[in-house]
Amino acid sequence: MIKKGTAVSLLLFLVISCSQDPQRLPYLGKHDVVFSNGKVDTVYATIPAFAFRNQDSLPVTNKTYANKIWVAEFFFTSCPTICPVMNSQLVRLYNELPKKTRPTVQFLSFTIDPMHDGPAKLREYRKTHRIPLKNWDFLTGNELETHQLGIENFLTFAGRDGLSAGGYAHSGAFTLVDHTGHVRGVYAVTNFDLSVNEQEYKRMVKEINILYDEYLRTNKN
Repeated sequence: MIKKGTAVSLLLFLVISCSQDPQRLPYLGKHDVVFSNGKVDTVYATIPAFAFRNQDSLPVTNKTYANKIWVAEFFFTSCPTICPVMNSQLVRLYNELPKKTRPTVQFLSFTIDPMHDGPAKLREYRKTHRIPLKNWDFLTGNELETHQLGIENFLTFAGRDGLSAGGYAHSGAFTLVDHTGHVRGVYAVTNFDLSVNEQEYKRMVKEINILYDEYLRTNKN
């Protein structure tokens, strides 16, 4: 279920993103101002080191997905409302990515209910929802650390909420992370009424393509 309190924060990120040069995505999240040789520079934090197990019970870390563009979501398999909509949009995105781009993009689905969502449950969920097998991992790990990772680093709400269906609440947003580990976009694709924000979806597709071009330029040097 979407946490309405996150809407304001997400809106701020989206406004920042829309105000930038469309061919150069902004950096989002925590940052420091650094003074060096008389110049002022802004240094943005990268996604910190993490360790999870995937749907095949294999240990994975942030290094497992190094030098790839990430599209990340926070969800849980027993979610009766927003999660099926979110995952249908990620499947749509996966299928619509150009073949040349797809190997560079890694989909990451972090469960926010790891006590219930072990690897076997994640495998079952992926099979039931006909989610593609390549470049898409479902991750389970420490619950508190997962929630903190979502809120503090991926810039999307994820946490317990006894008033929400399923006992958890999270935003309907996806987070785009570049191949160096910096957050470059947050997209509120799923609305409060479970409809799809097509404008946000198209913006996400466009900005993945921009980031892919940036990836190619960087890896040529």
